[in-house]
Amino acid sequence: MSAKSPAASRIVDQLSACRREGCTALLPFVTAGYPTMETCEATIRAMVEAGADGFEIGIPFSDPIADGATVQHTSHVALTNGTRLSDCIALVARLRADGITVPMMLMGYFNPVVKYGVERYVADCAEAGVDGFIVPDLPIEESDRLLSICREHGRDLIFMVAPTSTEHRMTLVGERGSGFVYCVSLTGVTGARENVEAGLGAYLDRIRKHTDLPLIVGFGISTPEHVNEIARHADGVIVASAMINYLNTLPESDQPRGAADFVHYLRGEADLPSA
Repeated sequence: MSAKSPAASRIVDQLSACRREGCTALLPFVTAGYPTMETCEATIRAMVEAGADGFEIGIPFSDPIADGATVQHTSHVALTNGTRLSDCIALVARLRADGITVPMMLMGYFNPVVKYGVERYVADCAEAGVDGFIVPDLPIEESDRLLSICREHGRDLIFMVAPTSTEHRMTLVGERGSGFVYCVSLTGVTGARENVEAGLGAYLDRIRKHTDLPLIVGFGISTPEHVNEIARHADGVIVASAMINYLNTLPESDQPRGAADFVHYLRGEADLPSA
């Protein structure tokens, strides 16, 4: 079954609280530095106040393999703004210093991490208050070094599975991962979809046979109906492109408010205001 999560894992504590309360964990995705670092930071704060349960914070990267057009665009803008890996870590540190306590995970490709220094990366992130890491292009079979450093610093290393994952791969994720399992809902890249993939329930049931970690579903989640459907089989959702697309229709100064509105919309608490 699953590797033991760090004893002080915010991720485990938050997802356990959501489960006790009978609610679906909502973990929005934001790209650090998009559309600017100031607005990104204000947007995260607004979503915390609206009830977001944690965040996947994207590290801008020039050559992503899992990101669709929407998220790729955010990376391009953030890189053009000069956002670097150290800025992403500093963002989390500022949010922690101001009392933000929900889990925050950095999602980034492995090349910038290697350039930064793997041990330095995990140590600096731990000091800043980063709770876990998602590294989409790091094969689980080659994760020993990063995994050992994460365990040394009490951080969760979160692995992805997809509908095409073999039973053996799911077993490895259950044995080595901690925090939660990132369940890619479809075969493809990120992007808003109209419908939840057919067969999602059976796919998530397959994963359950290999791990007792919480299951968080990402890719294509767009509406409260999607959230409700996924809640029948999983513990939470990650929402990225649909929210970004909505925010892009608003003036930058209105985007923090718009992000809060989107959280309430996904919770089924309010209709989404027209842009």
